[in-house]
Amino acid sequence: QVQLVESGGGLVQAGGSLRLSCAASGRTFGSYAAGWFRQAPGKEREFVATISRSGGSTYYADSVKGRFTISRDNTKTTVYLQMNSLKPEDTAVYYCAAARTYSGTSNYADYHYWGQGTQVTVSS
Repeated sequence: QVQLVESGGGLVQAGGSLRLSCAASGRTFGSYAAGWFRQAPGKEREFVATISRSGGSTYYADSVKGRFTISRDNTKTTVYLQMNSLKPEDTAVYYCAAARTYSGTSNYADYHYWGQGTQVTVSS
């Protein structure tokens, strides 16, 4: 069982930066790949970024590639999402998730555990 708690969301102007954190309970967090998804009002939840168990492999949605960076610290059981050059279209609730896979995955169905989400709002 893994419990995930996101933090770091907020209101920022376009072009600004935010760093999201996802704190995981359980000493087995290093056995899970992790990912970030987001959901804007009236839209489906979409994949943002994922990272492998070891942290050695990452993968991003085209819409955030070059602007967002996912990382993890398995000793602190935390996953991060550094978001730079934010745009109004990045506004959404951001969710952290954990998957029982070695490699990261963009497939929503692969994730077994989810956080409660943190709101990110980017003003123009």
